[in-house]
Amino acid sequence: MTDSAGSATPRAADDAAEALDRPLPEGVRRRVVQLVSEAFGSLTHAELPAQLRQFARFTPSRRAKFAANAMAAAVESDTVFRQRIGERLRTSQPELAAALDSGSPPPAADPLDVAAAAYVLRPVDWVKLVAAAGEEAERADAERADERSRAEAERLREELAAARAQTKAETEGLRAELEAVRREGDALQRKLRAALSDVKRGEAALRKARAEFEAERGEVQAELTAAESESRRLKSRLGETEAALEAARRAAREGRSVEDMRVRLLLDTVLDAAQGLRRELALPPVSVRPAETVDAVEPGAMTPKDIAARALSESDPAILDQLLALPQAHLVVDGYNVTKTGYPQMPLEKQRLRLLGTLSLLAAQTGAEVTCVFDGAELAAPVLLAPPRGVRVLFSKPGVTADELIRQLVRAEPPGRPVVVVSTDREVADGVARAGARPVASAVLLKRLSRA
Repeated sequence: MTDSAGSATPRAADDAAEALDRPLPEGVRRRVVQLVSEAFGSLTHAELPAQLRQFARFTPSRRAKFAANAMAAAVESDTVFRQRIGERLRTSQPELAAALDSGSPPPAADPLDVAAAAYVLRPVDWVKLVAAAGEEAERADAERADERSRAEAERLREELAAARAQTKAETEGLRAELEAVRREGDALQRKLRAALSDVKRGEAALRKARAEFEAERGEVQAELTAAESESRRLKSRLGETEAALEAARRAAREGRSVEDMRVRLLLDTVLDAAQGLRRELALPPVSVRPAETVDAVEPGAMTPKDIAARALSESDPAILDQLLALPQAHLVVDGYNVTKTGYPQMPLEKQRLRLLGTLSLLAAQTGAEVTCVFDGAELAAPVLLAPPRGVRVLFSKPGVTADELIRQLVRAEPPGRPVVVVSTDREVADGVARAGARPVASAVLLKRLSRA
């Protein structure tokens, strides 16, 4: 098999390549890679070596950037691939290819282009062409380097001359400034010596004044310490006196306020009871005639038998109305005792809401003071409850039962005030009865609330 020029076989070309005793010059190598990259796109996928197929879709510039080493190695080692590149080169540059086949490359052509084409086409004496191009490129590089060196040296000489002139001017300016600084320094030294003399005189005066101040401060400190000690003693006595006075005032105020409240409430109860009794008995005006004191029964008047007929049963809800009609009546309800008697199947929260709603209606109807007590031990969490109008809602504290809280409420009332306690608990009923309250069963209250 022969090249297109017919001058050598592939084996002969390889033998000639072995005769090239040094690597391709860098300039020639770049031109070879450029030729391969430009002819790369015209080859089919099957015509490309396996290591170059991944770069088939790259642009020539990207292919030359990322696949330069792979393309150079393929041209060097793959004879068929090199021949295909050579064929594309003969098609794109026929004049250069023909000149290389004839052994007379164009004198005006770039030596690097000639060497790269000779490396790909492998005509006769291509090794010499490549070596000559490398030497030519080296000479051109050396000449360009010499030219750059001469230009750089000339530039450095000019910069050195300018720097020397600038340094000389700066040196003269610095000398003038140094002389001015020296003169200014001499003046400052004279001023400094005068200032030091003034400072020494001032320090002496300061030491004297400080000694006098320390003596006076010691005397003032002693007097201040004595005054503070006396002030603390007087403040302590004043605080003790004020605390004792405040304690006495608070004790007197609390005792007087509680007793006044109890006496006032009892007085209102007595007055209301007297007025209610007067209305109940239909008493005549205060002006009494002696004849009216004679014991007799007038026609149509109430007889003792009629009064007995008006007595009510303990389970009659009307008895609760009579009790709450008493002046200043206070109704105390054992909450859970009533709800678990009337509607135990409901949750505790709904039991409380239902009872308090009906108690509010009862308070509005009777005008009595109503207090509903719940056992705090039944609570699983804090209760967010807005008490209804006319009803006081209390929960017992931890460790205190609702029964004990009810007995405390009864004991807090003044003797003589009508207090009604609703509870089915016999112990609670007996305890409040001994304290002067009137116990009523929970069923009676439930009947009365059902009417409301």
